Amino acid sequence: MTSTDPIQLREPPRFSRDVAVHAWISVKALSDAGDAIWTIALAWTAVQITSPAVAGVIVAAGAVPRAVVLLFGGVLADRADARHVMIAFNAVRVAVLIGTAAWVLSHPPTVLVLLLAAVAFGICDAFYEPSAATIGRRLVRVDDLPAYSAVMQTATRLGTMGGAALGGFLVAYAGIAGSASLNALTFTLVIAFIAIWLRPRFALVRAARESALRGIVRGFAHLKEAPTTRTLVIALSGLNLAVGPATGIGIALRAHEEGWGAEAVGVLEALIGFGAALGALAVTKWRPRREALGGFGALVAQGAGIILVGAGPVWSSGIGCLLIGLTAGFASVLLSATFAATVDTAYLGRMSAITRLGDDVLMPLAMAAFGALAAATEIWIAFTVFGCALMAMMWFPLRNPRFRELTLRR
Repeated sequence: MTSTDPIQLREPPRFSRDVAVHAWISVKALSDAGDAIWTIALAWTAVQITSPAVAGVIVAAGAVPRAVVLLFGGVLADRADARHVMIAFNAVRVAVLIGTAAWVLSHPPTVLVLLLAAVAFGICDAFYEPSAATIGRRLVRVDDLPAYSAVMQTATRLGTMGGAALGGFLVAYAGIAGSASLNALTFTLVIAFIAIWLRPRFALVRAARESALRGIVRGFAHLKEAPTTRTLVIALSGLNLAVGPATGIGIALRAHEEGWGAEAVGVLEALIGFGAALGALAVTKWRPRREALGGFGALVAQGAGIILVGAGPVWSSGIGCLLIGLTAGFASVLLSATFAATVDTAYLGRMSAITRLGDDVLMPLAMAAFGALAAATEIWIAFTVFGCALMAMMWFPLRNPRFRELTLRR
């Protein structure tokens, strides 16, 4: 624990009987389902009205402003009440969705409208996500964080899967206006729940008021002062750089080369999602004594899963995908709980933003590198290199004495 532990405002109930937190998890999962519906509607509409290249730009348009603004969102998260930030930017999202729906009901959808909606969502994400990353630390005890993360991640993954399944049918019959309206409704429910029912049990130490740029600089300076946090942030910032390209473009390349068809891509991706839900849920039944060690150790097995996806027949690739999902869900729960429990609460928002920034900035380069390596050599070589790279990356945190002893149990 840090020297700035949260102040307990009220005694939380046992997590298994915490009705308010369970309700929050359900509402969040519903909102994630709405997000998946909107994402599919945006992509499908973009493909219908413009070229594939421009459609790709529209879908990815939110990433650039999110990366630019993300560190400012981290500063805000460490200063302001997370509930107020979440309510404010969910309200902006509702306004964007209603505005988009109103436009396409009276005019044909245009590239500019879709682009503006995607950019607005990216900016909202940059401010919303660092604050949302701190809310669990205000709701449950430290030793309940793994269980909270496990149930939250399982619910949100299932919500996203359900929303994705529904999204295709909804956009086909109701268009982007119907999809946007439904997502606006889910965000409205989130706003109402946060404003009326969600009451934090712990008060976090807040950062000193200073200029946003000085706050960002102070956040990076904190990495020099806190070696455990620095190791954790570096490790978490690069976790997806190996598995993201392997699953994002590697599976499609493999299926195309082997002639498995698009159906196989869907099945393999579904196995990852199914495995991730099972892996997250497993933490509620089997939780390592030393959570960080267990999480980073699971990612060594994930490297083996990446290698397995790139070799052998389709059934062995399926086993590899299931292994990737299981280890991703299991490790994500343990490491996110460790992160929330060990980072100084005055810097929690900024550290969350920095870890997210690693993905936003470096993932396009990792995707390009995977594709270039597969084109220059063989696809199985690209999978093997990236799988081994993930295993090698885990040597860094696994040898850290602090993580080898750290536990969140009382």
